[in-house]
Amino acid sequence: MTAELRQRLPLLPGTLRQVAAGALLLACAEFVRSGLYGAYLPQATEKLLHLPKADAVVMASTAYTAHFIADTALRGPAGVALLRFGLRPVVLVGAVLSLLALFVLSVAQSGWLLLLAAALHGIGFSPMWPALMSLTADAARSSHQGRVLTAVTMSVMPIIGVGFLTLGALADSPRSLVFGLCLSLLGAGVALALLLPPRLRAQTAPETGKPAGVKLALRALAPLIPAAFLQTLTMTLLGPLLFMLYEAMGLTYWGMVALLGLGGAVAFSTMPLTGKFADGGQARWSVTLGFALLGLSLGGIATTPPTWALYPLAALLGLGYAFIAPGWAALVAQRLPESQRPAAWGTLMTVENIGNALGPLLGAFAYRTLGVPGPFLVGAVLALVATLGYVLLRRVFDAPVQDTPSPEQAVNTP
Repeated sequence: MTAELRQRLPLLPGTLRQVAAGALLLACAEFVRSGLYGAYLPQATEKLLHLPKADAVVMASTAYTAHFIADTALRGPAGVALLRFGLRPVVLVGAVLSLLALFVLSVAQSGWLLLLAAALHGIGFSPMWPALMSLTADAARSSHQGRVLTAVTMSVMPIIGVGFLTLGALADSPRSLVFGLCLSLLGAGVALALLLPPRLRAQTAPETGKPAGVKLALRALAPLIPAAFLQTLTMTLLGPLLFMLYEAMGLTYWGMVALLGLGGAVAFSTMPLTGKFADGGQARWSVTLGFALLGLSLGGIATTPPTWALYPLAALLGLGYAFIAPGWAALVAQRLPESQRPAAWGTLMTVENIGNALGPLLGAFAYRTLGVPGPFLVGAVLALVATLGYVLLRRVFDAPVQDTPSPEQAVNTP
């Protein structure tokens, strides 16, 4: 391969296998947890623990909560551990803990053991997303970080749905079959962890402990933390409500499916172009434009327009998301100082998870208070507030906060 062709590739030489291993590891982990806590346990806990149905529903919901609280609370500390001990060791320990937790869960005969295993699984899962994001940003050329981060994230997302549908369909199957599948996937995750690099390229032990490095990371995170919370809050408040509201919006079930499919198709088909725009030094403008489009589309839906008008509004919403996803990825990658990136990403993901958890509650409250237009109206207001924030604080977001050369600069330095 010529030097010119290598320069055009989005990943640095020798990093493709590592990023692929990280993405496959996370896909295995997400398949198990989305299917297990979202679909299998709500249906199977009654049989597994020999509980009355009402008690089984409470126990399954509590296990779900215990897992996600442990994951959310420990993403920041997991990022610090990645920074201090290295990528491979921390991910490997997390993968082994997840495997151990699933084994305990597979033989659990009591509620307290189920909850303990779910929490332990959350602890083991906590470094997975910060590790993959840090590894991907570290491996991508600075000119392609937004697009590469978005592509890797999007490659994992469908597996969440596949896991949910697969394990949900196996709810009546023998316990050994379900947990055999889950343990096999997590075992594969342990093997994939061994393919990860010991440490990130930009990571050096002397820099990670310097107070100046910590202050730099805090300065970079300051504007990103409220932005991360507001964004996930805005983008999750509609999720659980859509299939409860479609009839009131004048749609059939398949009409809602078509609406979502149109938005998704527009988002994915335009993302290569919006990603190039974000990576071309326009990350903040990409997110700003995306939230402006999101606010306009949600505001349009809140006016309860004719059914036919929902489809162009869905396309506009999909275009907004196509600007937000690579724009946010590029903005975070550009602002986070490389020597502190894993810890900083863990902190950001903790905040994002809090927004993800509170978004559906806010949407339900808006629906109860304002009716069908409520969640869309609140979403539009939040999106426009985010837009305004990115415009008013443009100097804060545009200020460079980098303490080390980019990876390709390091590679090309004699």
